[in-house]
Amino acid sequence: MEWRWCFLDVDDGSLEYCSPVMAAGKSRSSLKNLDPCTPPPTKKSRKERNHGKLAANSAASGEVLEREIWKEFPEDLYEAVIARLPIPAFFRFRAVCRKWNSLLESQSFSQHCAEVRRGSPWFYTITHENVNSGAIYDSASKKWHHHPSISSLPSKMIVLPVTSAGGLVCFIDIGHKNFYVCNPLMRSTRELPPRSVRIWSRIAVGMTLNTRSGTYKIVWLGCDGECEVYDSLRNSWARTGSMPSSIKLPLSLNFRSQTVSIGDTLYFMRSDPDGIVSYNTATGSWKQFIIPLPTHLTDHTLAECEGRIILAGLLTKNAATCVCIWELQRMTLLWKEVDRMPNLLCLEFYGKHVRMTCLGNRGLLMLSLRSRQMNRLVTYDVATGEWVKLPGCTVPRGSGRKRQWIACGTAFHPCLTAVP
Repeated sequence: MEWRWCFLDVDDGSLEYCSPVMAAGKSRSSLKNLDPCTPPPTKKSRKERNHGKLAANSAASGEVLEREIWKEFPEDLYEAVIARLPIPAFFRFRAVCRKWNSLLESQSFSQHCAEVRRGSPWFYTITHENVNSGAIYDSASKKWHHHPSISSLPSKMIVLPVTSAGGLVCFIDIGHKNFYVCNPLMRSTRELPPRSVRIWSRIAVGMTLNTRSGTYKIVWLGCDGECEVYDSLRNSWARTGSMPSSIKLPLSLNFRSQTVSIGDTLYFMRSDPDGIVSYNTATGSWKQFIIPLPTHLTDHTLAECEGRIILAGLLTKNAATCVCIWELQRMTLLWKEVDRMPNLLCLEFYGKHVRMTCLGNRGLLMLSLRSRQMNRLVTYDVATGEWVKLPGCTVPRGSGRKRQWIACGTAFHPCLTAVP
């Protein structure tokens, strides 16, 4: 008597008989082994089998339908859709084909990009460990991106970001001699011509952008009142002339504060007397505002939000330290406190000698708070009043990840088509 095993083929639900004695010409690989301790699988119902076939047919027809839809997608809408992709997704998108990679050279694509408003700024920062490469923080996705060195910037000298406008960042070498304007995303750079005034002392730098024409102006200002303006349309520097006699010299500029730009006007923070000096790049006019600082204030910096001038600073009294935010009242020309860091975040500063640096001052502030025992990065959204502690800036190093200490930086609005 010959015993036979009967079991279900789960692929198609059919019955298959196998004998220990193989028939002539039958491959041994067709024999399906069964674990004698495991019961044979149960047969699927007709409803389950039909549902599986329908799902497979629907998936196949869906793929065909999707291909047909994209095949008929209007060519002139591709650029409008692509311009609205998140910035990280765009770089993956460029690798699809040469045609999509060449979009950056299209004038129509530039116009579509100009129509897209990027709400959250990014931050280009320099770390203490490697001053020749940057770390970019994407505030929308809350992620750090290690940025390789920009090949067109000089590699044998330290070049630091000092100001920005739109998607462009202005760099200056540590000797305050040479200027560079760069689009950090595309790593395209322009080296500016030499300044006509050779002053090697520290200078404050500001930048304005004409959003319609894409041209920009860069202004540097020294404590003795020396000043020059670079116009990208003319590709040259020009002297601004002497300051009005009403502005007291020397200016005693606060170099820890970044310059603020609102429209065509730049605002520089000064001391002795405390206040602000402004310069309008369109009219060439100077103004001075004497504004006393809040008491017990140590490190402080100017910022702006939707045309309002903001002051961020450290209030230190006894052993307690807190970050406070003030807004300039236009009628009284006084600082009015509008917010301060929550106590929970301030507790770790208690009893420590804390220094503060502002790495971005356009609506979303990035504050670097550091002492011998710690280094913290915090963002403050001026519009919403939200305080957020940022993850540490880490970059791959060998088999692990090394935490970087931020030295300086500036905010910029990511733009793929910004031309230096």
